[in-house]
Amino acid sequence: MTTLDREETRATNGAREGGSGRPLPLKVAVPLAIAAGLALLAAFPPYGVWPLAPVGVAMLAAAAHRRRLRAGAGLGFLTGVALFAPLLEWTNLHTGYLPWVLLSLLQAGYLALLGAATAWVTPLVDRWRWAWPALTGLLWVGQEALRDRTPFGGFPWGRLAFSQDSSPLLPLAALGGAPLVTFAAALAGGLLVALAWRNWRHQAGQWRPVAGLLAALAVVLGAGSAVPVGVRGGGESLTVAIVQGNVPRLGLDFNAQRQAVLNNHVDATLTLAAQVAAGAQRRPDLVVWPENSSDIDPLRNPGAGDRISQAADAIGAPILVGAVLLGPGAGQVRNAGLLWRPGSGADLGQLYTKRHPVPFAEYVPLRSIARKVSSEVDRVRSDFVAGTNPGVLDAGPAVLGDVICFEIAYDGIVRDTVTGGAQLLVVQTNNATFDVAEARQQLAMVRLRAVEHGRAALMASTVGVSGFVTPDGRVDGATGFNTAAVVVRQMQLGDGRTPATRAGVWPEVALAALAVAALAGAAVLRRRREVAPG
Repeated sequence: MTTLDREETRATNGAREGGSGRPLPLKVAVPLAIAAGLALLAAFPPYGVWPLAPVGVAMLAAAAHRRRLRAGAGLGFLTGVALFAPLLEWTNLHTGYLPWVLLSLLQAGYLALLGAATAWVTPLVDRWRWAWPALTGLLWVGQEALRDRTPFGGFPWGRLAFSQDSSPLLPLAALGGAPLVTFAAALAGGLLVALAWRNWRHQAGQWRPVAGLLAALAVVLGAGSAVPVGVRGGGESLTVAIVQGNVPRLGLDFNAQRQAVLNNHVDATLTLAAQVAAGAQRRPDLVVWPENSSDIDPLRNPGAGDRISQAADAIGAPILVGAVLLGPGAGQVRNAGLLWRPGSGADLGQLYTKRHPVPFAEYVPLRSIARKVSSEVDRVRSDFVAGTNPGVLDAGPAVLGDVICFEIAYDGIVRDTVTGGAQLLVVQTNNATFDVAEARQQLAMVRLRAVEHGRAALMASTVGVSGFVTPDGRVDGATGFNTAAVVVRQMQLGDGRTPATRAGVWPEVALAALAVAALAGAAVLRRRREVAPG
């Protein structure tokens, strides 16, 4: 007898509280858990079939229901591997298989915890069947709250909310940010599993609970239509140009092409300046270059600084440059957004240093230990130093909220720019080491942030996908991948705050606290079951 078989037998024998129902047969639960991960995967870009996110949630909830903890954890882990291994495949394109495998297994571990938690709250579901959907939503938020912060600051990629960029649930981000969107999507999944579970189908008067669940599902999916979205405050607009200069070759060796990458962005800006001079293009008020557009420190290399000044002077507008700056200490560098003004050059008062460098990619924690796992960590020769201040940059015509690359996934880093006065959200990123799937997943996050904070947003990438996002989440001017492009658009500035901006982390705190309370309540019921007479 396998471990999962023993767990199933124990769950069946122990289901006393609120009924003697059985878990799904193991031969059904295992493929159902794997299918759950694949359904969740298909909800994310580049596939973007958002309704499959609630379906995947429902499948995992059904597979883990009424099982012992280890069985629930095992099924959750299967779901996690089926989701994260293909979702994060872009991490192995240029670094080998080991980082991809380790990261995928780590993320799958959090879904293992979710599967165990789902099994743990079975007594609550058996006693109060109507609470099943809400419990499902709360556990998903709690799992993501943990995964987004641990270890080394967490890795929020693959949050349920980021699969809903084309969903009617997206406007809910303006009320409670990504946690509320995750809760709503998982709540919909909980309603689906409650509808599908066999006990509902065999009750007398079955139409009443079914009708109630269908009505609740319609309310959840339609709730976003009642939320006003769009730019908050403001009313002024400015013209912004995104310069996507491209790189000679995709891959980690883009660092060896530093001068070529810088030249690409300078030359594209000079071409835009010529079009402006000829009257063929509107003069931008701001030009945005992506992350790593100048991996030659322009503050220490006169040649690089001169080239950027040439571009800024020609276009007659400030350029937000993505630069790698040396220091502050030996063997240290900074990933920065630096404003470069025409006529005067670098404005050191308007400099943002990335606050959340990526562990094992931009810096190596526990390097001596990590080297024993893989010598690949020594590819990171210099550790990136984290900044301490939010990316609020006064460009003159607008105050920018600058975040760099993966920082768009972190709620607080984006919110800090808005509460600091940002009128426009700017994401500088470099996707040259990844692929188009990763870029589109990142753009989905930008769409959610625009709605969450009522701000127009843009994403500028070295190779694509770049584009503009309106405050209601629509994408405009999206570029292709691995190509050079310049896109110019009018963008509306905002200065108000959405309920989500005002509330900050508190919606997530409240939902996660309710998840903990549910786990504690299940513990009480389990204890009572253990001491109940046989």
